Amino acid sequence: MILVTGGAGYIGSHTVKELRSRGYDVVVYDNLSTGHIEAVGDAVFVKGDLFDVELLKDTFKKYGVDSVIHFAAYSLVGESMTNPIKYYKNNVSGTLCLLEAMVSCDVKYLVFSSSAATYGDTGEDIITENSPQNPTSVYGMTKLMMERLMSDFDKAYGLKYVALRYFNAAGADESGLIGEDHNPESHLIPIIMQVLNGKRGKLGIFGDNYPTFDGTCVRDYVHIMDLADAHIKALESLRAGANSNYYNLGNGNGFSVRQVIETVEKVVGRKVNCEVVPRRAGDPAVLVASSDKIKRELGWNPVYNSLEKIVASAWKWHSTHPDGYKTK
Repeated sequence: MILVTGGAGYIGSHTVKELRSRGYDVVVYDNLSTGHIEAVGDAVFVKGDLFDVELLKDTFKKYGVDSVIHFAAYSLVGESMTNPIKYYKNNVSGTLCLLEAMVSCDVKYLVFSSSAATYGDTGEDIITENSPQNPTSVYGMTKLMMERLMSDFDKAYGLKYVALRYFNAAGADESGLIGEDHNPESHLIPIIMQVLNGKRGKLGIFGDNYPTFDGTCVRDYVHIMDLADAHIKALESLRAGANSNYYNLGNGNGFSVRQVIETVEKVVGRKVNCEVVPRRAGDPAVLVASSDKIKRELGWNPVYNSLEKIVASAWKWHSTHPDGYKTK
């Protein structure tokens, strides 16, 4: 049995769906502070908080959990800079509680949803796993600290983990039945979709004077189902006896904010109302991944390897669910 923390959230729910389609037994553990019960599907669901160590232990024992995929964390870069208490407490202390429960119940395998934000602004065109980790945001620092916690728990207790440092998760399952629904929304593609759906008046481009080819931030976008596949491959590697490891997840191609807007306009066939606004604190100019390591070692290969495919799947969800899960 695999326990998925934050399994009612965006990336968690897509990973749960893919796990279930491959025949895995899954229990979703989520406090629903940002997740959606409608996204859980047919997996077992336990409403709980990471700080409830006894409930975690009971859940591990009741369902015979032997592995954890850990998504539960706050992830708004801007908010992390203005409310670091919330982020250090939930992300770092919450993960410590999870690890404590795992050690107590002899649960040995953990796949962790880390982030490219652990690298910060490296100044490198392509970021590898050996690039320096110097986060520019509190959010990125919490993810880095969570990685360090896991490394220490491996050395002390033999808890094996894989940290997946992914870049910009985007898109939705091809069924169009589950997708991205955050409140507030902070990701570029769904915000553009909200503008097209009339849910917000215009898109704010956070700065156009970055040291990039068109002045806007450049990011690497990876499809949500490719991410789900990577989590499953990582878990299977641990179960087969692999040592702890860490991998980047991305397509290896960077797209600027303006390029993403243009791609959405091309796919949807409508113009996006936008304006330039001041920069956000903590945003690096360029974040593009080298995923050579996970391709080589785990055989991961993105299926949705074009921005057009990613945008089209996102529009399928947002065009049929303009209010997210509230439309159900």
